[in-house]
Amino acid sequence: MNEMVLIADADAERGRKIAAACAALSIDARRVSHGAAALEIALAENPIAMVAQTDLPLIDGTRLAEILHANPHTCSMAMLFVGGDQDERTGTTTAAGQVLPGHADPDTIARFVQVMLQKRRPEARVTGAGGDAPGVEGKLSQIALSELIELFHVNRKSGVIALRQGSGRRAQSGRIQLREGDVVTAETGGVSGEKALFRLLAWRRGEFGFREEDDGGAREIERPTRALLREARRQAEEWERLGQDLPAPHARVSLRVGRESLPNVLHPLTQEVLLVLELSETVTDVLDRVPFPDYQVLRTLQMLIRRGMVEVSAASARPEPPAGAFFAPQWVARLRDWLEQGRARDAAPLDAKIVVIASDTGAEQTFLNRLAGWPGAEAAPRGEAAGVWSVLRIPVDDEIALEITVVPAAERWAAVWPLAVHGALATIFVHGEDIDASLPALRAAIGTVAMAPWTRSLHIVLEGKREDGTGRRGGDVLCERLGLFDDRGVVAIASDDALDAPNTTHDLIAHLLP
Repeated sequence: MNEMVLIADADAERGRKIAAACAALSIDARRVSHGAAALEIALAENPIAMVAQTDLPLIDGTRLAEILHANPHTCSMAMLFVGGDQDERTGTTTAAGQVLPGHADPDTIARFVQVMLQKRRPEARVTGAGGDAPGVEGKLSQIALSELIELFHVNRKSGVIALRQGSGRRAQSGRIQLREGDVVTAETGGVSGEKALFRLLAWRRGEFGFREEDDGGAREIERPTRALLREARRQAEEWERLGQDLPAPHARVSLRVGRESLPNVLHPLTQEVLLVLELSETVTDVLDRVPFPDYQVLRTLQMLIRRGMVEVSAASARPEPPAGAFFAPQWVARLRDWLEQGRARDAAPLDAKIVVIASDTGAEQTFLNRLAGWPGAEAAPRGEAAGVWSVLRIPVDDEIALEITVVPAAERWAAVWPLAVHGALATIFVHGEDIDASLPALRAAIGTVAMAPWTRSLHIVLEGKREDGTGRRGGDVLCERLGLFDDRGVVAIASDDALDAPNTTHDLIAHLLP
């Protein structure tokens, strides 16, 4: 059998990228654009595997697999299909092989090819970066977790799928153990078993990594893997249909009736929910303490609420991130792109760091008070000693946020400035009302930060008002003192304006990304 992998794809650009990704993994790949050419080469050269477009011209991928698998010389050829985004087979495993979505990342597709080759060549060991065990890495936005499990189940793989989503304080991680293709354990957020697996299967964003290993632990999940995936799909459909009616995770919840008023005969799940209600403040607490799957717990709470036995308050137990009211969708999309480009492939997800260096404590506090007024802003207590301080986290959506870090402007902190601004979205210099007084305090930091690679600086000027009500135009003065050609990097904020924080700092948000 030829060690070559044949890529049959009418999308020339996608085929080229898949071939390049295979080459990066030391996999020899050859490309063709239609089914007739693929059949000819496959029969003549018998490649070890084929990546085929499902709607391939002349002979489609499914028919091509049928022909090759019926031939004794090519019957063992591994097949991986790339379907269209509207193809109902996408994300499923057919009799011929796994069907991946057309928008899947070429690097991830190449990793799947690598796994297939390992299956065909068990004596070979393909190592990942740093000599680690072979694996597959990618993003859940491109390949659903259910698709991954389907693939590993068909190939009877043993290993661990490590998952992570979100960033900063909202970061979440998970772990799924496979043994001979079957899911045997799952863990996330302090829960395990089927409950954890269903939570993980509901993730739509995040990253995954698969490594071939077996911890030898006890089997915690007994239900067959295909049955688990079917149940997860059913729950997802029901969740989408009833999502608006189910209680919100962070809503407060309490028992409205005394335990003596409860019926004597209750379903075990209902009994469990009522038991933990006395120990819980929020719906999330109930979800974490009841071992049944989250969807079943929420449906039970919904039933108890309708019967008047449980009360759910509209007030949230903690502030929710702004739902697009203050952060425009296009700005959020650009921030996500910046975060993706700004970190290594295997790095943990991070919030977008913004460094604040103020001319004095008064200007610093005035500016931070403005930011603290944003919906969902979470403040961190400051230690007694002055120094670098991660003061605020402002959620952008349910996964990413702006992390505001304060760094002193005193020159004894000069060695810290380049380290603090490394990897930051922006460095904000906050000037008091008197530019001639504030600029000397910041000039050394401004010069040092300007020399650091890949940095963006923004100047905030706190402007008061003259007796006649006109502004002091501190921004114009600052541009003149710094020799700036325009004021695009300067934002003026009225220090004594009574308007709410989101309005007074709206220009700041608009300046953070180019």
